[in-house]
Parts: sequence; C-alpha cells; structure tokens
Amino acid sequence: MLIALLKCVMELWLTLKKTVFIIYIFIYTLHADIEYNINNTNITQSIDNTSYNYNRLRVEVDFNRDNFFASLIGDGVNYLGSNYLNSIYFDYLKQTKSDTPFKTQTKFHKYNNGSFYSKIYRLYGGYEDEKSRIVIGLQNIQMGVGRIWRPTNLFNPPNIYAIEIDEVFGVGAINYTHHLNDMSNFRVVISQQKSHALKYATQYKTFLNFADLAINIIKSDKTKMVGYEVEGNLGDSGIEVRSEGAYIKNQLKTFFQGIIGADYGFKNGINIMGEFLYSSKTFSFTDVLLNFDSEIASNMNQSKWGIGATISYNFNLFLESSLLYIDNKNSRFISPSLTYTLNDFNSFTFGAMFEQKYKDSYYLKYNLSF
Repeated sequence: MLIALLKCVMELWLTLKKTVFIIYIFIYTLHADIEYNINNTNITQSIDNTSYNYNRLRVEVDFNRDNFFASLIGDGVNYLGSNYLNSIYFDYLKQTKSDTPFKTQTKFHKYNNGSFYSKIYRLYGGYEDEKSRIVIGLQNIQMGVGRIWRPTNLFNPPNIYAIEIDEVFGVGAINYTHHLNDMSNFRVVISQQKSHALKYATQYKTFLNFADLAINIIKSDKTKMVGYEVEGNLGDSGIEVRSEGAYIKNQLKTFFQGIIGADYGFKNGINIMGEFLYSSKTFSFTDVLLNFDSEIASNMNQSKWGIGATISYNFNLFLESSLLYIDNKNSRFISPSLTYTLNDFNSFTFGAMFEQKYKDSYYLKYNLSF
C-alpha cells in the first residue's frame, strides 16, 4: 500500500512538474531574495602524451522567500584538443550521463579542435521550517560518512579518481526530511531513473552523546540495500572516527561493503585522514566495463580490500598542499596537489595523478569567481 501510494505521488509530480515550476517562478519569485554567482573553472591536463583544455562556465541562481527556496545551476562546457577528442577517454566521457528520465545536457557540438555542450547541473525547489524540509528536482542526495569511499550512497557517490571529486550528476528526486525531535530525524527519498523505474530510500538518523548513528535502506527494481553510518569523536583525543557499511543485493551479486576511517588535525596545520575499505565480493574488469552505468558502479571493486589516506598542510593563508594515496591488491593511486589562493575570487591548483596501471597525468586548474 505504501509503495503504491509513493508511486502515485511520484507519477503526479512527473505530470505536474512543468506547471509547478512555472507557477513557482512567476509567483514565488516576484518578491524573493535572488542571489547570483558566476564561476569559471579552467583545467589543462596532460595524460598519455595527450594534452587538452577543459573550461566550465557555471551560473548559479538562488531564490529565497520566507520558507521557500529554489536553485538553478547551469554549465557551459568546452573541451579543446584534437588528440583528446579522438581518444578513448573522450569516447567514454560522452557515454557517461545522468541517470534521470529526462535529459540534463545537450549533445556534444564539435568544431575544429574543440567540442562543447551545455547542461543543467542542479535544478530544485523546496520548503523548510523547524519540523520539515522537502526538496523536489535535480539535486545531490547526500548519504554516507566516508571521505574516500561511500558504500551506502547508491545515488551520486563521489569519483575519487577525478580532479574534481565532488562533481557528480544530479538525481531527479523528492527528498523529504522530518525532524522527530532535536536529536533525530527521518528521511524519505523517491527518485526516478533513466529507465523510468523508481528508486526508494529511507533513513533514520539519531544524534547520541558519543556518536551520530544512521540506518539507510534503498530499494530499486535491480538493487536492495541495507546500510548503517556511525560518526563521532574518540573521547577528548581530537580524533574523529567513522564507519559505514552496506549489505547490497543486486542482479549481478550479493555482497557486503564497509569502511572504517579516522581524521586528526595537528596544531601545526597538518591534517591527516585514513580509511580502510572491505568488500566481501569482487568484480572483474569486464564486469566494470559492461556495467559502467550501473547504480552500484562505484561499489564494483576488483579487490576485497583497499586503504586510503590523505595528508594536507597549510603553509599560510594563501598556500595549501595535499596528498591522496589509495592502495589495493590490484593498483596504487597517488595524487599530490598544491593550491595557491590569490584572493576570494582567484585560485590556482597544480596537481598530478599517478596510477599503477595507467599513464601518469598532470594538470593545472584555475578557478575564477565573480
């Protein structure tokens, strides 16, 4: 009965979403507080003797009126470099799209030595008061406490091997959170996938004296998951510890995957983080290639274990360095970076990526906000 009701709600939302959005724009934003932000990210990367330039112009518009809010983030993306456009890396990139029933980006338009497209990165609206928060639209569904791996996030997990780890596709969903009291809340998520199948998630989260605890349940037509999250401080030591785990039953395999991690910041400005990953089952390289768009793609490890660590150090207010290290039975990944922040609007990052099975790459990233 509950699932049938949720399906009706989702179908109703899909039918009326255009009308609701138009009404919202013309009525609720007439006297709303509107904020604009424009950001340009430019990355020059060299990989496998191939160099290319990536440029993303991002426009963000936020609306707020009383308890209502809405956000629109749109990108214009350009790639420049003939060798890269003819490589397998770019072919793979063009096949990777959001798992939504509607298109969030245009086709790639090729010109001379470049190619460009535009996309909707986020588009959502909602309402929030002291007891509840509801968000409807293309959004980021936050789940998990891992810094490197997040086994419980089957919606839009981060890509740990990317230059911009948190640049993930949005999910078309209804995301509702109800605060039961000051120490606990209950969340329900209903999303629709590219196949038009629905995915459901529930989360109960409580804040205890010693740690935050959450129970996550996710169900779709191909996958079932039951998971947990725990995060807290280790006494008065200043060490933050966390763990999350997921029992996943998918059409490919049934397995458990979990992480244990810790963070500590020294007074001299050095911050360290460590994380250990365990997976009861492994996937072959062929499995990964044939199911790159699967909702458990980020959980398809080729090794039963993995260890990861980061160390960062702030030389001063303007200069920061970091090093990411990931190791498992099959490969080793090392990524150092150095970031110089000129002011509130300009920053430069020089970094490298060394992977045991693939070619080394180097990149220069420039970020401009105005």
